[in-house]
Amino acid sequence: MVKVLIIGSNSYIGKAVKNYLDSETDYDVNSISVRNISIVPDMFIGYKVVIDVIGIAHIKETVENRQIYHAVNYTLTVDIANAAKKAGVQQFILLSSMSVYGLTVGRITKNTVPHPNTVYGKSKFQADEEIKKLENETFKFVCIRPPMVYGENCKGNYQRLRKFALKFPVFPSYANKRSMIYIGNLVEFVRTTIQFERSGLFFPQNAEYVNTARMVELIAYNHNKNIRLTKAFNWVIRIIPSKVVKKVFGDLIYEPVDTVDKYGFEESIRLAEQK
Repeated sequence: MVKVLIIGSNSYIGKAVKNYLDSETDYDVNSISVRNISIVPDMFIGYKVVIDVIGIAHIKETVENRQIYHAVNYTLTVDIANAAKKAGVQQFILLSSMSVYGLTVGRITKNTVPHPNTVYGKSKFQADEEIKKLENETFKFVCIRPPMVYGENCKGNYQRLRKFALKFPVFPSYANKRSMIYIGNLVEFVRTTIQFERSGLFFPQNAEYVNTARMVELIAYNHNKNIRLTKAFNWVIRIIPSKVVKKVFGDLIYEPVDTVDKYGFEESIRLAEQK
């Protein structure tokens, strides 16, 4: 029985990981919130694996909240890793972010040099680098940088696409490719990472790249709503230099590694939209 502690009991990913591992017989899982408590090694004694999913995200960055990003995504995360190592934890799994690369379009490989351009991305990358220094033969570090995560009741960009799919009758039929991962595939990747005692940098993603228009179409379909895909707006998409447009319709992919095919794309959308 592998004892696992999840840091971030209120997080979307944290809850999903706990529910998934609880359904297996090989894991004894607890989760805690570390808000307003002191981080000490005693918290981690007896656990083989610690999964850190805490982080400030999905809020607009301002001058005023920059320090919060640094305090949570970097300082608190590094403190947790240090305490876990002192307590004898053997594997530390950190949920980082694709944002550390600072790209809205492009292809990312394991050799791509991170260049974060947001406070969020910088704070996540700083934590990745600092915790990596702690790794040795008895303390394995797993850095997971997932692309866009989607699933039932998730936050972020998926909800924006979902609202569009359910509100508007047309959507641009634009050919693009995005690395994404369904929450069910992500938690399966976490499970196998524990099972095989992995360490290193990972890009978990669906087995196939996602086309934004197809995603919107499938969301609408699962609500018995017809949405018409049209190429009429494609020329506008090509010439507008907007970061938002590039984020929706540009190509942003990881190299095809660390893929998970437990759930296919169409099935994942059906599960994400089920009531």
